[in-house]
Amino acid sequence: MGPLVVANWKMNGSEQLLQAVVQEVGELAETTSATVVLALPAPYLALARGFDNTQLEWAGQNVHWLKSGAYTGEVSAEMLSEMGVGWCLVGHSERRQYCSETDELVLAKTNTCLELGIRPIVCVGENLRERQAGKALEVVSRQLLTVLNGVPTALAPLIVVAYEPVWAIGTGEEASPETAQEVHEAVKRAARSKIDGLELRVLYGGSVNADNAKALMRMPDVDGVLVGGASLQAHGFRRLCEQVAGSV
Repeated sequence: MGPLVVANWKMNGSEQLLQAVVQEVGELAETTSATVVLALPAPYLALARGFDNTQLEWAGQNVHWLKSGAYTGEVSAEMLSEMGVGWCLVGHSERRQYCSETDELVLAKTNTCLELGIRPIVCVGENLRERQAGKALEVVSRQLLTVLNGVPTALAPLIVVAYEPVWAIGTGEEASPETAQEVHEAVKRAARSKIDGLELRVLYGGSVNADNAKALMRMPDVDGVLVGGASLQAHGFRRLCEQVAGSV
């Protein structure tokens, strides 16, 4: 199984950028072992359906835990599935911080994705205060185990985990490859302790760019990257994908 590159555009992007990224990276995705997934703002997912000739895959940035209802502005898993979306970010640190998403809500969203065959990318990570207090591994394990305790065991292998140290997102700071490895190893150990034989893919996300991607991917428990700002420039994102693909 090759590495996984997930680009989270957040509340950024344009139709022009989407076309440029598909042109730059779509062909690359066909010729390497890497899987490249674009987590787009909801309005662009319908546009993405038109790119039938690309090996790129699509992700939602958020999902509601219910199938339908009077929830203005929300997007259901059924809607994402209808748009050909195969992945969805769940519990991103910005959703936890700005939208007060709890571990229990992350679990509910994970389950609604799994029910529709959408692979959830469950985001976990500690803030600066928690890291300075030596609680990073405790926080990450709690976030992960809340999910694993509540999903059907048979569907747990469909989950991908993204470790995003909150203190390194959009700050220019980055966890060293060794720090990332420590947390990734702990995540995988916690998953195996909960569900015997469970081997989760774990991505690193925290100011990932073309200059640090290869060093991160050399770590034995880093299975891919979750990319933010570095995915918003088509040629630069291609270079990053090349670094990831060339690391295996």
